[in-house]
Amino acid sequence: MIIDIITILPNLIQGFFSDSILKRAVENKKVTINIHDLRQYGLGKNKQVDDYAFGGGAGMVMMVEPIFHCINDLKKQRHYDEIIYMCPDGNQFNQSTANHLSTMGNILILCGHFKGIDERIREHLITKEISIGDYVLSGGEIAAAVVVDAVVRLLPGVLSDESSALTDSFQDGLLAPPVFTRPAEFNGWKIPEVLTSGHAQNIENWRFEQSVERTKQRRPDLLE
Repeated sequence: MIIDIITILPNLIQGFFSDSILKRAVENKKVTINIHDLRQYGLGKNKQVDDYAFGGGAGMVMMVEPIFHCINDLKKQRHYDEIIYMCPDGNQFNQSTANHLSTMGNILILCGHFKGIDERIREHLITKEISIGDYVLSGGEIAAAVVVDAVVRLLPGVLSDESSALTDSFQDGLLAPPVFTRPAEFNGWKIPEVLTSGHAQNIENWRFEQSVERTKQRRPDLLE
């Protein structure tokens, strides 16, 4: 998979991919992540990428021309299964979307800033709009990093134990069950006996029951 990210703050997002699972995924050639500085396509000697909105009002808007030329150049290099715009009013990101994106070959992510981007880009070039929550960030870089992390960890060979991702919260519409590690008793706190029983089916049943109960308590909307 190739993931291209367009941003006006490349240094801000680069650090997300320089450690842990994402770093290993890049080093092991499971994914290629390219960061593109939109200011290279800025206008004039100051490489301008934003301007005032037609009709007035507070805040600046990312201009149509730099974004168009940047995306157009990248599309000449490869086909994109999705061209994604990170924005507060996009479709809410969830595990189902991450699963879907992980099956694709190449995706392009545009990080918004200021009051957003010229609407003509959204109308003519963007194929998917994603939000990571009902709140506003200073820019789309953190949101893009969230999407990339959730998608890349699902790629074959990225996790040392691929079955681990299948038991994550939301994969089956439920929250993950509680987990415990050694020692079996600490400070008088004991783990459930079933986990030391050695009976695989009983353990599996217990985990499912715990997932359902935890989902009822914490996220009943998922069951609906």
